[in-house]
Amino acid sequence: MSEHQIVHHKLLRVFVWELPVRVYHWLNAASITALVVTGFFISNPPALQVSDEAVFRFWFGKIRFIHFVAAYLFLFNFIIRIYWGFVGNKYASWKNFVPTNRRFFQEMWQVIKMDILQLKGKEHIAVGHNALAGFIYFLTFIAFVVQVITGFGLYAATSEWWFPQLFAWVPGVFGGDAPLRHFHHAAMWFFILFAVVHVYLVFYHDYVEGRGEISSMGGGWKFIEEDAVEELKTHHK
Repeated sequence: MSEHQIVHHKLLRVFVWELPVRVYHWLNAASITALVVTGFFISNPPALQVSDEAVFRFWFGKIRFIHFVAAYLFLFNFIIRIYWGFVGNKYASWKNFVPTNRRFFQEMWQVIKMDILQLKGKEHIAVGHNALAGFIYFLTFIAFVVQVITGFGLYAATSEWWFPQLFAWVPGVFGGDAPLRHFHHAAMWFFILFAVVHVYLVFYHDYVEGRGEISSMGGGWKFIEEDAVEELKTHHK
């Protein structure tokens, strides 16, 4: 097809992402950004010389405070998302993330062939997350849990509140605070890499498919070809 040919499709407006999912997404993005930025300062604080009294220059304490607040936001936001995986619509369901049947793996392989290996074949249509994206999110959720455990394990030594104290055992498992701190910092790079790939793929699919991938996380709606929706209904009967 030449660039001057126009293909007409009848698009259906499909409500995919419910408000709690969209709020979770943006709160998660904000908290991870705050955690990464403040985490860099905490891991390698710059040496600053000022003439004022230290009590007036408590900037590093503020950075740590922001890090801890973002950590709590990240944790409780994640807990709400897990809950919504059981009570939300079918696009938010945990079944989209955990491989539970043979079809899930077949769809993952189809996406890998088309999107990654760039092989010829039939396009895999997914209104919500495709199987590969869902599985990657599942692995990301596991990384979330690991980062929460290691982070609050470090925080337990400087907090008297009962919740961080639940993780006081973690440093002993890693051989002390220093190795745990290195592991926690190294794991941060997974989130940075994930964010880069995630943003790239969102823009890529929005450009290639034209289904409102970017705007859907603002309003919740996607635009899917009518014949594709009918095919999905038939496929999942």
